Amino acid sequence: MKFCTLVFLVIFSVAATLAKIETEDAVLVLTKDNIEEAIEQNDYMLVEFYAPWCGHCKALAPEYAKAAMKLEEIGSPVKLAKVDATVETELAEKHDVKGYPTLKFYRKGNAIGYNGGRKADDIINWVTKKSGPAAKDLPTVDEAKSFIKAHNVAIVGFFKDAESDGAKVFMEVANTIDDHGFAVTSSEEVMKEYNVEDGKVVLFKKFDEGTNEFTEELDVKKLQNFIFIHALPLVVEFSQDTAQKIFSGDIKSHLLIFLSKEAGHFEEYVKQIQEPARKFRGEVLFVTINADESDHERILEYFGMKKSEVPVMRIIKLEKDMSKYRPENPEISSENILEFVTAFVEGKLKRHLLTQDLPEDWDKNPVKVLVGTNFHEVAFDKKKDVLVEFYAPWCGHCQQLVPTYEALGEKFKDSEDIVIAKMDATANELEDVNVMTYPTIILYKKETNEAQEEDEDDDVPRKDEL
Repeated sequence: MKFCTLVFLVIFSVAATLAKIETEDAVLVLTKDNIEEAIEQNDYMLVEFYAPWCGHCKALAPEYAKAAMKLEEIGSPVKLAKVDATVETELAEKHDVKGYPTLKFYRKGNAIGYNGGRKADDIINWVTKKSGPAAKDLPTVDEAKSFIKAHNVAIVGFFKDAESDGAKVFMEVANTIDDHGFAVTSSEEVMKEYNVEDGKVVLFKKFDEGTNEFTEELDVKKLQNFIFIHALPLVVEFSQDTAQKIFSGDIKSHLLIFLSKEAGHFEEYVKQIQEPARKFRGEVLFVTINADESDHERILEYFGMKKSEVPVMRIIKLEKDMSKYRPENPEISSENILEFVTAFVEGKLKRHLLTQDLPEDWDKNPVKVLVGTNFHEVAFDKKKDVLVEFYAPWCGHCQQLVPTYEALGEKFKDSEDIVIAKMDATANELEDVNVMTYPTIILYKKETNEAQEEDEDDDVPRKDEL
């Protein structure tokens, strides 16, 4: 009896030391007292470190809970968890949390960074891929239907021989893409159900055409590009969730159409965008941007536009200097969009460069003011050495430089062969000068006009971080 009592007390004592893991909407709530236990108990666990006041965290919360409940429903071994990093500060520091939300996937105790989307389907696809085979096997018609129904975008490979060259290419691609569901089948019944031949790949989706069949010879790069093109809607709405998909693909030419949801522009114009988007699919990506969102104000500024100009469109080519193109006719109609994009694709458009009006007193102060229209005249004066600061008004580094740069201007204000100047590089663009960081300071030497740039500081903000 005494032995039994002792055993009971030991078991009770051990159980008491294990902190209870509570759940909210199927999401485990972790603290410093139970996180290690949770990691030990679950081979696969995605943990979100969040801040209650963070807008991005608030937007993620319902999608995260939806994903957790769906994973629980289908009997997935993956658990979703969350940590309030503003309360569990030591825990956040230990797990190297530097921003909100930070998501980490713990696979058999080892942590890797999460780089998937922020929608429930994206989360499910990503964690499923990381915790199991790259492509799910579909041996029956019912399983195939369930799989396709469960995913917004599902890519299915139909291969009778899993060791064929085509099947190997498919599996290699499946291993490289995390934000869509991949499956493979060798079942003749499944092939017959979907009227697909052996060796084919079909992309099933819940928008636009519904299905797209890959018809080229199976090649990793070609299949990846096919999936990128067809897994996005013909017209993509820009958001935090779609930004990475928009900019990470091989299509670097984008038609950006700025609309206002409050004004009903999406209902009025998006249908008119569909036809030209279909014509140029694979060449130009068609993207809508809701100008009502405060996060998108900087994008408007980048194009030198104001919200009052919406609806408006621009083409951007994502090269090193991110070329921009403006239509002569601003009308948002199928005909005008078709004409605008056709001219761009055929190389008939001239690049649009922003410039401010030249101030009347541009040379009144020791630091001269340059804009697009007077830059070359001043900077390339072969009788003078001209130092130019390319700045952004919102840049903290630029603001800190102001007193020093003005003092420099004061020192050389009476010089006949040295000019100190500045130009707002966010409002003025030059075809022959590519400013990527702020501030950028360049000395244009007299006689040769040779440009000598100061060494770049790793801490200064880059133009592509707008």
